[in-house]
Amino acid sequence: MSSLQKPVYSQLIKAEAEKLGFLFCGIAKAGFLEEEAPRLESWLQKGFHGELTYMENHFDKRLDPRLLVDGAKSVISLGLNYYSEQQQLDPEAPKISRYAFGADYHDVIKQKLFLLLNFIREQTGEVNGRAFVDSAPVLDRAWAKKAGLGWIGKNGNLISKQKGSFFFLAELIIDLELEYDVEPTQDHCGTCTRCMDACPTEAIVAPAVVDGSRCISYLTIELKNEIPQEFKGKTDNWMFGCDICQEVCPWNRFSVLHNEPAFQPPPELMAMTKADWEEITEDTFKKVFKNSAVKRTKFSGLTRNISFLKNS
Repeated sequence: MSSLQKPVYSQLIKAEAEKLGFLFCGIAKAGFLEEEAPRLESWLQKGFHGELTYMENHFDKRLDPRLLVDGAKSVISLGLNYYSEQQQLDPEAPKISRYAFGADYHDVIKQKLFLLLNFIREQTGEVNGRAFVDSAPVLDRAWAKKAGLGWIGKNGNLISKQKGSFFFLAELIIDLELEYDVEPTQDHCGTCTRCMDACPTEAIVAPAVVDGSRCISYLTIELKNEIPQEFKGKTDNWMFGCDICQEVCPWNRFSVLHNEPAFQPPPELMAMTKADWEEITEDTFKKVFKNSAVKRTKFSGLTRNISFLKNS
């Protein structure tokens, strides 16, 4: 491909990503993530991944996308907005993270990624590539940062100066050389520590370092055993996920409402009362969360969380 074609293809890809509903799209050169290697190693050695032992696997692949896709040249990072101001009607009901209000984001984003990959192939010819949404050893935030989409905040999330942080990240890794975006050098958190101060389980142990084993999202979704007693009364009524460190972030005053129909919550979910949740049956669970990310915690996991809150 001539050097003249690279910016043309990059612009076409970004325009198509916007048409597909992505909030933003950035492109980075595929290579070894040198800065991330010691950080990831230290994080794992400290046991901050808790029971997520799979995080210890494929260390090299996490740091080099060329080991995931033969001949990888470009990592296309995409963000899909999920910000919503809708709230559960009963203020005393156990809380669900905004990202899980609607359909499972894995399914919604994968479909869009495949459409984008097909578009790239139509424009450029035979391209080898893979789509990733939380499903493989890819360091989403590191690649999004490298693609110029934002900086890693003190809460460990990627933050965009224009859009805040209520968005999902996903990637296309392809063997096509493109024009690459410049990584922003500035961190705009400054001296603010609102997220660190607000975390009820003190999971943010240092700027941009999260002890995952103390994070409410981990405790209510990923943890398969009983929630440790030390967290009684500290999970702020969250039964699936947690939005605290994003809700207190000043940059999220720039969040805009999503326009993805699939992320609209079913009315019966938002209307459930505290009593409804405490008496939930497996049939109700299957009906309300039929296409939801909440299925990840299973009925047994959700009822464990509700029971933990009730006895806190």
